[in-house]
Amino acid sequence: MGLLALLLGFSFAMAEGRFETRRQLVVEESNAIGSTYLRSRMLGEPFKAEVAKLLREYVDARIEYFEEEVNPDRVKDAIDKSEDLQKQVWSQAIAAVAKNPSAVPTGLFVTSLNEVIDLHAQRDAARVDHVPEIVLLLLFFVAAGSMALVGYGCGIGNRRNLQHTVAVSLIVSFVILVIMDLDRPRRGVIRVSQESMVALRASLQ
Repeated sequence: MGLLALLLGFSFAMAEGRFETRRQLVVEESNAIGSTYLRSRMLGEPFKAEVAKLLREYVDARIEYFEEEVNPDRVKDAIDKSEDLQKQVWSQAIAAVAKNPSAVPTGLFVTSLNEVIDLHAQRDAARVDHVPEIVLLLLFFVAAGSMALVGYGCGIGNRRNLQHTVAVSLIVSFVILVIMDLDRPRRGVIRVSQESMVALRASLQ
């Protein structure tokens, strides 16, 4: 039971840390896109209007990227769409730099755009970063063994405390379910909030 408690705490900490990373990356990405949009307002025409249009589409693609749940084909399509939009915005940045190579607003825009691209890669890496399966398998094995030993101890004892046994089994099962839910933020009850990205989309429109 002591080993089970240690594994539960260790696994929960791993899952919660990854969940918090994913949540923070959504906020950072939405802030970076918003900064890029504001800085694009300082560009001259036709770059200003075209970049604004592409960034609005990019925000839609990033929201779609999360909402596609666990369908790998749709997730890949959403990633490909956002990467294609990145290339289009970058092409606009290259053209703007070629037109005004020494302009400070252009340099600021390119810097924030580069941050958007970096956060895209970080967020996609965090999506597939889960608690190692060997850890979860070990947790299941130790939990099953612990419950079997508890049942065996109750069986050879003078009396059986059914209420306590059931309570411990339910608590352990519930904690394991929470760990798995935290580690799979695209399904289940606990999900990474997309409020910052949704609010950004509303503000850009």
